Amino acid sequence: MYHLVLAEAFIVCQAAGIVVHSQNTETIDPAETVIVRMRELGIASLPRNYELVYQFLNTSNATLIRNFAALGRRPTQLQLDAIGRKFLPHHHPVSAVEQSLESLFDEMRRMIRMFRQDQSKLEKYSDLLGETSARMSAKGVLSLDFLDDLNEVLSSATVDTMEKSKVIIQQMVERARELARLKSELEEYKRLSGIDPVTRLSNRRAFDKRLAAIYDGPQTAAAHALLVADIDHFKAFNDTYGHQVGDRVLSATAAMMTKTLGSETFLARTGGEEFAVILDDTTVEDARNTAERLRAVIESTPLKDHNGGLDLGHITISLGLCMAADASGPDNLYNRADAMLYEAKKSGRNQVKTYTPKMKRMLSLLRR
Repeated sequence: MYHLVLAEAFIVCQAAGIVVHSQNTETIDPAETVIVRMRELGIASLPRNYELVYQFLNTSNATLIRNFAALGRRPTQLQLDAIGRKFLPHHHPVSAVEQSLESLFDEMRRMIRMFRQDQSKLEKYSDLLGETSARMSAKGVLSLDFLDDLNEVLSSATVDTMEKSKVIIQQMVERARELARLKSELEEYKRLSGIDPVTRLSNRRAFDKRLAAIYDGPQTAAAHALLVADIDHFKAFNDTYGHQVGDRVLSATAAMMTKTLGSETFLARTGGEEFAVILDDTTVEDARNTAERLRAVIESTPLKDHNGGLDLGHITISLGLCMAADASGPDNLYNRADAMLYEAKKSGRNQVKTYTPKMKRMLSLLRR
């Protein structure tokens, strides 16, 4: 039955003009496949779109395949987000941030209304005092009855105003507490919006922001380096053991990299089985040594699925390195490090390739 549903989804894809490659293909890099597919379909290069297309190409969820394929070419962002919220809700923290912001605005509006109400009541009380003073000034002779009437009016108005003010003050205190809660909630959403849910590393959104910051000043890029790493043959590993075990391998890889690099080094999962490392205050020699150390640690660490007691053997990673000073900006830096990663894959995997200015000519010749 499952294969019949997948076959139906495949037919829907073909009808929509979407080509779906076999899940067993090992010659095509998953990240490259996703990027090519996004270009074919006219989908914007947003992190959440990358994740959605990756899931579409690799999932066993036939409903997701049908829903995505039914969009056809050039789907709107609203259509893509609707599918993302339905099948990948943890990849859309932006909407939660927007909702929290709207709640903050609502609370501020309520506080403004209460201030205005309080001001209105005080203005009325002030007018009453002014009128009373005018009436007293206009009377040539003050009688006890008149004074008693004024005293009663003023006392009643004063007590009423004070009681209403107490209520409003209490309401404002409650609103202030709610604002503090919402602000804390918003900060948490903002923090989570930059975290990958599988590995708990920074995600592509946070990586793009951090990478751009390298070039904020004219001198800041001089001692920075970018490492792009990719787990070798990860798709075949996923096909053999399943996505749940695959996610645990991603988490284990992230933990090994964090332990090797230290918590101060910026490390992100940028999509699929790809990781990125930004090294500060480094030389090309030190950066390459760091990359080699990462590669060796991953290669020498056996993996075990503690839930099922399964010995998963070893994995390896390929890495591409480029110094920030050898690139003109964040996009160029990433592209050059990624090109080196591709060279490492093409040269047999489980190795580090470093970009040098001399390689620019060689890469341009290879791509002709």
